[in-house]
Amino acid sequence: MATSMRGLTQFIADIRGARVRDLEEKRINKEMANIRKKFKDGNLDGYQKKKYVAKIIFTYILGYKVDVGHMEAVNLISSSKYSEKQIGYLAVTLLMHENSDFLRLVVNSIRKDLDGNNEIDNCLALHAIANVGGSEMAEALAEDVHRLLISPTSQTFVKKKAALTLLRLYRKHPDVIPATEWALRIVSIMDDPDLGVVICVTSLVMALAQDNLDAYAVCYTKAVDRLNRLVIEHEYAATYAYYKVPSPWLQVKLLRLLQYYPPSEDPSIRSVLHQVLQTIMNNSAESSRNVQHNNAQHAVLFEAIGLAIHLDTASPLVGTAAVLLARFISSKETNVRYLGLDTMAHLAARAESLEPIKRHQSTIILSLRDKDISVRRRALDLLYSMCDVDNSELIVGELLRYLKVADYALREEMVLKIAILTENAAGDHVGDEVWYRVVQIVTNTEDLQEYAAKVIFEHLKAPSTHESLVKVGGYILGEYGHLIANEPGYSPMEQFQVLHTKSQFCVASTRSLLLSTYIKWVNVFPEIKPQLLNIFERYRHVLDAELQQRACEFYALASRPDDDELLQNVCEEMPPFPPRVSALLGRLNMKHGDTEDKRTWIHGGKEANLDRDAIKRKAEGNSAVAGQLGNQDIMGSLAGLEISPSSPEVASLSPELPSFQPASDKAPRLTTGPNVDRWFDKLTYTAEGVLYEDDQLQIGVKSRYQGHLGQLAVYIGNKVSAPLTSFTTTIHISDPDALSVTFAKMPPSIVGPRTQTQQLLHVECKKMFSTPPILSVSYLAGSHQTIALRLPIVITKFFEHVKLGQADFFERWKLIGGPPREDQAIFPIDLNSAGQLDLAKHKQVVSGHRLNLLDDIDPNPNNLVAAGVLHMSVEGKVGCLLRLEPNREAKLCRLTLRSTSETVATEVRKLVQQPLKAES
Repeated sequence: MATSMRGLTQFIADIRGARVRDLEEKRINKEMANIRKKFKDGNLDGYQKKKYVAKIIFTYILGYKVDVGHMEAVNLISSSKYSEKQIGYLAVTLLMHENSDFLRLVVNSIRKDLDGNNEIDNCLALHAIANVGGSEMAEALAEDVHRLLISPTSQTFVKKKAALTLLRLYRKHPDVIPATEWALRIVSIMDDPDLGVVICVTSLVMALAQDNLDAYAVCYTKAVDRLNRLVIEHEYAATYAYYKVPSPWLQVKLLRLLQYYPPSEDPSIRSVLHQVLQTIMNNSAESSRNVQHNNAQHAVLFEAIGLAIHLDTASPLVGTAAVLLARFISSKETNVRYLGLDTMAHLAARAESLEPIKRHQSTIILSLRDKDISVRRRALDLLYSMCDVDNSELIVGELLRYLKVADYALREEMVLKIAILTENAAGDHVGDEVWYRVVQIVTNTEDLQEYAAKVIFEHLKAPSTHESLVKVGGYILGEYGHLIANEPGYSPMEQFQVLHTKSQFCVASTRSLLLSTYIKWVNVFPEIKPQLLNIFERYRHVLDAELQQRACEFYALASRPDDDELLQNVCEEMPPFPPRVSALLGRLNMKHGDTEDKRTWIHGGKEANLDRDAIKRKAEGNSAVAGQLGNQDIMGSLAGLEISPSSPEVASLSPELPSFQPASDKAPRLTTGPNVDRWFDKLTYTAEGVLYEDDQLQIGVKSRYQGHLGQLAVYIGNKVSAPLTSFTTTIHISDPDALSVTFAKMPPSIVGPRTQTQQLLHVECKKMFSTPPILSVSYLAGSHQTIALRLPIVITKFFEHVKLGQADFFERWKLIGGPPREDQAIFPIDLNSAGQLDLAKHKQVVSGHRLNLLDDIDPNPNNLVAAGVLHMSVEGKVGCLLRLEPNREAKLCRLTLRSTSETVATEVRKLVQQPLKAES
């Protein structure tokens, strides 16, 4: 370019030769005046426009203000010559901001370059969008960028740039990107054979998944599979081995991505992931003198330890990690010490037991005096997270001693943390905070209120109780005592006697609260109103002003006429509490803030993280806290108040997030068609056959069952001469508590041309279910294909034959009786070609549903009688009896099912009826 544009070369030489700034400005002003004149005259060819725009760009880079050349740069973008187009795009990205009016003029030119077959033009357009792209450009071109990313004809380097461009647009304008709609297609590219593409797409998925966890849930399996291929199977090109560490950047991203999701419940995924983490930790034991190798190895290792902590803090992997971390916090390298302390703080924030960390308490305290301030910060965070009742005095004392000599940048944060730790360790002095937390959760959780009233009443019967327990009892019985008043042992008088006997040992503030409980009882328990008025009368003459005023007001309120509605309005039930956070913790969290990468934990120990999870779910609109709070948790917490108001049991009231399986809660849309339904219906009463078939794919199943357990082999055949790539199979179960279906091993990601792969599923029936699981299959074969099919796993698969004689059968038939434990249907049936009943098919269907055909039971030889027992691992065994009565003349059939469970009878009737009835 310098050779072909001599004017530009001379201009640059003149600028560099200027000895003072005045001479430089004079030369630039002269050149700008000449350029304006040339642009004004017009009639410039592409070469001249390119030359003058290049001079403008150089002037802008020197720091001078430029107000000319924008339109010419726009025109250059439309040029067919690469050198001119390149200068045009460079000028646009440098001279224009995202709200520039000129950008509207280049959108069509950029779209043309995105849609073209020239990879260089594609990349120039992507660069411009990523560097400048405002909301208008993002809205107009996001679809085109996405199309370049997913196109099978796009070159590798184009895909990488397209993924990073989408990432840039999403970070700047997330509302423009339809993240949920594009989820499956974007995640499928994580199986790309080129690791460079995978790294870029994983960065994009990390950003999208944080805000759309369910939509991108399938990335969990993809990440585990890719880690297995990298770490265990060593499936990577030599160019992606960085000092013998396979693609450490990709490993770190995948390990971090897995930490966004709760641990998978799939045993095959857990097994593979455990093996990967174990291999990473074993590899770290081999020390090397090569600094770059150690850096790459440590980067992967620390992220792997973070994932191991996230999965299960009680696993042997975390025990191994604790040993490694102890070695790292004493390392001579500053970065290693920093990462060791930070990861150990993660462990302290999640672990059930802090004993493995306390063993190294002295080393951690010494880190407060490290020469590097970042290490000192991490040591402070770790001490804050590992502080509990046992070591609080020592840690707070050390922090106070260090505060005198600490850096000014650390002092404010240290003071906050010392105050919080002192509050946590202060025992009875912060009782109000503790009992408020209990009251808040009970008030906000309707399903807990009756249970909590019973529990608090039983604990108040104890000879000695903590005053915080009396406060909890006064509040909860005052608000919800009426919920248990009609049950034996919980009458209004008994509630009053138990609570009032504790008042003489309480301070004035607690007795004031009990007076408020009594006025609530006046409203709901009129039978004990005389006793309550007597209490108000006595307290009207006490010396404490607060008690006296409260008693006088309550006495006057309770003595009003019965028809007065004022008492009812005053004593209405308390509304739910708003979320409450400690002011000190609020200030500390404001100091830390949120990073772009949403952390899955915070400093402050297990209780702080449980509180954070609860508040986060509350903010997301999930009010069903009761479903996550077990009775044992609330019982232990209320009982714990008798021991110490700062006991860890109180903190356990904050619920943990529920377990999660990496699959969206929303059932996929089923693939429909007459053949699909016919294939499924046949497989409900046969052990093997075709489940689905089209021009590209054939899916067959073969199954066997024993009791409540079963195995289902799914055979997937590729019928075309090209491989099916990014092959993904997932199982969706509507009720995981009733049915369990898991893969025996990780499904493959590629199905070769004209080959067949087998996937084995383990099945367990726990309870009664009516909706079969759904198998979702997605793959790339030119375009992205998705198929969702019902698996032929129905309740009758778990039946076992029962042999009964005629007398036994009809005795049980009568014993079960009619509705609701009977289900009956009359439906049309077809006759065979000879005009006779197709008894062979009837027998095949009934016996195929694993019901034992009983001969010589029914007087009519055309009738079928069968019996079976359903096996369930949780709900046990359920018997079922069947009678099938076909009528040849009417072409109708009566099907009757009787079972000790009405839901079983109904479901079996539906399953047997479907393949028997005539299509009309």
